[in-house]
Amino acid sequence: MSGASLAQGAQHHALAGAEVPVKLLQSPAPVVARAAFVPILCIALAACKRQEAPPPAPRPVVAVAAQADGHASASSLPGQVQSRYSTPLSFRINGKILERRVRLGDSVKAGQIVARLDPADAEKNSASARAQLDAAEHQLVYAKQQLDRDRAQAAENLIAPAQLEQTQNAYASALAQRNQAQQQAGLSADQLRYATLAADHAGVITAEQADTGQNVTAGQAVYTLAWSGDIDVICDVPEAALSAFAVGHEASVTLAAVPGKTFKARVRELSPAADTQSRTWRAKLTLEAPTPDVRLGMTADIAFAASNDAKGAFTIPSTALFHDNGHPAVWIVKQPGDALELRRVDVARYGERTVTIAGGVAAGERIVWQGVHTVSAGEKVRVVAPLHPEDFAS
Repeated sequence: MSGASLAQGAQHHALAGAEVPVKLLQSPAPVVARAAFVPILCIALAACKRQEAPPPAPRPVVAVAAQADGHASASSLPGQVQSRYSTPLSFRINGKILERRVRLGDSVKAGQIVARLDPADAEKNSASARAQLDAAEHQLVYAKQQLDRDRAQAAENLIAPAQLEQTQNAYASALAQRNQAQQQAGLSADQLRYATLAADHAGVITAEQADTGQNVTAGQAVYTLAWSGDIDVICDVPEAALSAFAVGHEASVTLAAVPGKTFKARVRELSPAADTQSRTWRAKLTLEAPTPDVRLGMTADIAFAASNDAKGAFTIPSTALFHDNGHPAVWIVKQPGDALELRRVDVARYGERTVTIAGGVAAGERIVWQGVHTVSAGEKVRVVAPLHPEDFAS
């Protein structure tokens, strides 16, 4: 057998031997492995399902059913005693405060001097303006004498008409300069006078905004003056009580600092628009016969006639009040399902620890009393009773 034949035979045996692993790779072993993997995967998925967190339990909240107070509406509102007119006292020029003659709480009379600026600069300006006025008046006298002389000479044809006209122009110019100097001297005198600050009305100093030695600008407040005379009581009126605070309506006012006395008051002004934050209207009532013991800043209680068509009011603790874009609101636990609903309400009165609601809630509806800032709309809750109901009493 030749060498070529031997080589071909060896190559044939080598190829035949190489077919063995190919067949082994095509054996059913992977199929068996995949079949064994399926139950393992099912077991793992079942374990994952068992490890998923259960749905959260409803949040417990303190909620109580709304019960009518038995009053038609809130019968009083808190207020504060203020002067009808209060104005800032300020200098009309810039300067350094040299002296303050009154203090906080002092009573002043109309025209009384309360403060002074350093007058040095104003005095110099006034003296300079006065000197300019003297010079202008002297020049005017000379121009008048020259005009009289030239008129007499012109009547006798001793001077040319052009010379008389020139003299007349000089007199007119001197007259204008004198008038201007008079105005400037008057302004300088006013500036010197403005260095002294006087009260324009009788009243009481209620605030101090500047001190001795301080440089102030024109119009900067030095004091606040509350005028003597009419005394007002200011209060913020909710929508439910607006009808009782029409201009001209009467009310009774009591003061905590003046026990045993009741003062009559009359509404003189009601704001045409509600405050954007509190949604209340500012009302001003004038006391008809205030006594000397009524002082500015005292707290007042304003009693008014309740509206006849009011349907009822509900008193809730202050902790139950929420705000929806600046408007008072409460959380209502709806039935069925115990899901939360945020509802706007009308507040009739703010107490020390309670709030009186005059609209927006029906009797029997459950209102969340605690935790109003930790819940959200649509949230499922579990209602629990308050542990200490007396803590929410007014």
